[in-house]
Amino acid sequence: MARVVRFHEHGGPEVLRIEEMEVPGPGRGEVQINVRALGLNRAEALIRSGSYIETPPLPSGLGLEAAGVVAAVGEGVRDFAPGDAVSVVPPLSMVRWPAYGDVATFPAELVVKHPPSLRWETAAAVWMPYVTAYGALINIAKLSKPDFVVITAASSSVGLAAIQIANMVGATPIAVTRTSAKKQALLAFGAAYVIASAEEDLEARLKEIVGPGGVRVAFDAVGGPAFEPLTAAMSRGGILIEYGGLSPEPTPFPLFSVLSKNLTLRGYLIHEIVSDPARLEAAKAFILDGLESGQLKPVIARTFPFDQIVEAHRYLESNEQFGKIVVTV
Repeated sequence: MARVVRFHEHGGPEVLRIEEMEVPGPGRGEVQINVRALGLNRAEALIRSGSYIETPPLPSGLGLEAAGVVAAVGEGVRDFAPGDAVSVVPPLSMVRWPAYGDVATFPAELVVKHPPSLRWETAAAVWMPYVTAYGALINIAKLSKPDFVVITAASSSVGLAAIQIANMVGATPIAVTRTSAKKQALLAFGAAYVIASAEEDLEARLKEIVGPGGVRVAFDAVGGPAFEPLTAAMSRGGILIEYGGLSPEPTPFPLFSVLSKNLTLRGYLIHEIVSDPARLEAAKAFILDGLESGQLKPVIARTFPFDQIVEAHRYLESNEQFGKIVVTV
């Protein structure tokens, strides 16, 4: 019997239940692990509340990131063996391959032997933020040394990963956060500039920082009214990559900025990297190189024990964290 987290109805954190149930062994091409740590993501709060891009049949499991020890491998798996220390790239469906449990099963191509120097908590905080940021900034935007990049929701785990990746390739990261409460922490972490969007004029500050050339790359998790000042401060031929929708307000289409500057506004999800074997392998190689060199270092905001999964989700929704929330199993 395994202990797993499921929800039988949509709602707040309190709908999550720890249950004991039989977990089948790994199928062909799958790896089953004894989980030691879980990385929490906003997507899990969305699926729990009924507002995610994936609609599960109820009851449902959930969870996208885990680290642990290989317990068993399915037919056809040759690169892993019981006892290997591994972590997991988020699967295409957390309903099909849920991570929240003390035993979990994943497709072998999404399982990674991470650097042995990583603790379980750190290993569980790697793949969602860094693959997300890598796919947008490196694979799509081709971010490089001359570039300025605007990163909204900068204190999230993906935002912090984007700051590190920008610095890794020599670009200049401009962090955008709602208030100045996290400004010093973001500067200490490696942001070249920090803009508090609720306290400052976003367009004016970006133009002051970058000058008349404008910002070539914007990496946005928020949407909403900020689209207009963001695009107004972008360079001709710039690209705005949208990977979230945190703003509860409508997102305007900035027609004249898009037309006059030949801008690209592009929707993006980690799924397009995960579902493409060549792009996924390139992402793994880039991230593993960064982890081994020390240029990429996951940030743990707070750690909860497995029995406090409800409290962990409450903290996830507080927006108080700086980095990744991790649950130990």
